[in-house]
Amino acid sequence: MIRGIHHLGIHCHDIQAMIRFYTEGLGFEMVGEFDWANDEKLDHIVDLKQSVARGAMMRSGTCYIELFQYSAPAPRNTTALTAADKGYTHMCIDTDDIAADLPKLIAAGLQTGGRDFVDMGHVKTLYCRDPEGNLIELQQCMPGNGMELSEAAKRG
Repeated sequence: MIRGIHHLGIHCHDIQAMIRFYTEGLGFEMVGEFDWANDEKLDHIVDLKQSVARGAMMRSGTCYIELFQYSAPAPRNTTALTAADKGYTHMCIDTDDIAADLPKLIAAGLQTGGRDFVDMGHVKTLYCRDPEGNLIELQQCMPGNGMELSEAAKRG
């Protein structure tokens, strides 16, 4: 039985800076760090040959994020996606006070392009970027909008 999404994987170029951002800036808890090099089982899992990587798994509530920094093979692209590109384009971070959290996150490295969040009535939200340019939607769900994390955990 499918139970839901367990984690998001993010390839990065500076894993230490990204760990700092996700732990210190967004409050994720470090679960563990790992390294591998030319491991046949891991190469099979990730469908790469002779892969070499560092990784970290972090958790916030019921969401995990797994960061990877591959040293082999070399990435085929080094540019972050936009919201209109094919594939996974963003993850959404939920807050209970976007007005209070946004300045703290900007200080921790969140990039907003000078834009502020928008109040849509049912949600206050803004697409931003982490220190490496990956899209993050920062949102505050309004009570009763039907998409609150607390409600999802109760239904779990």
